[in-house]
Amino acid sequence: MVEAADRSSPLPLWAQISDDLRQRTGRGEFDTRFPTEEELAQGYAVSRQTVREAIRHLEADGLVVRRRGRGTTVTRTLLEQPLNALYSMASTVRAQGLVEKSIVITSRREKAPAEALRLLGEDAADAIYIERLRYAGDDPIGWDRSWLPWSRASALLDVDLTSGGLYEALAEYCSVRITGGWERIQPIVPSPSEQLRLKISRDVGVFSINRLAMSGSDPIEWRRSLIRGDRYSLVAQWPGGTNPQIQREAALAN
Repeated sequence: MVEAADRSSPLPLWAQISDDLRQRTGRGEFDTRFPTEEELAQGYAVSRQTVREAIRHLEADGLVVRRRGRGTTVTRTLLEQPLNALYSMASTVRAQGLVEKSIVITSRREKAPAEALRLLGEDAADAIYIERLRYAGDDPIGWDRSWLPWSRASALLDVDLTSGGLYEALAEYCSVRITGGWERIQPIVPSPSEQLRLKISRDVGVFSINRLAMSGSDPIEWRRSLIRGDRYSLVAQWPGGTNPQIQREAALAN
């Protein structure tokens, strides 16, 4: 049952409702039907005007669409990934109110391919290979294939990787902490088998992301990922931007 908005909170009522609706939307609560303004006003014990303001902000963020005569419907959440620091897809998904999980397709010991050997070094001649399909809610959003030196990451074979980030598990079970690295990101047209794996139509592109993760000066992981272009947005922030006009234009763009 929905709790009434907290009038003692310094946060405006519309903001409280907007935040709550964002979380409930992320959990899939409104996938089949979004409540009417009247239903929401009664549930949160606020005016319809307050509800309209909350929904207006959800619409501005692209989470819902309002159509005259048809009410409000939920759109698919677009995940925004800042590029200014090392990031985890698991954390990104959770931060935007969605349920994060993975299907582990395979986890095994093998010799790394030539590309991984070149970047990871001879240690990867004996490697652990982990292949996962990453989910946000009920939708697959990414396909990861990772190679790590067996000498540094062998314990991962016995770890449940169906939720959480690989680097979290690496730190907890292997005492290896990722501190940096690099990525190369390219938009590509996926093959029919890749479309099938990510459950996308032929008109949807994907991001191909190649990543080398480091622990200090040691290369630890070579990863090849495909991320759905219809569900993922890459955001870069430039430091030192204090021009008021630029800030206004950025706010309008969002």
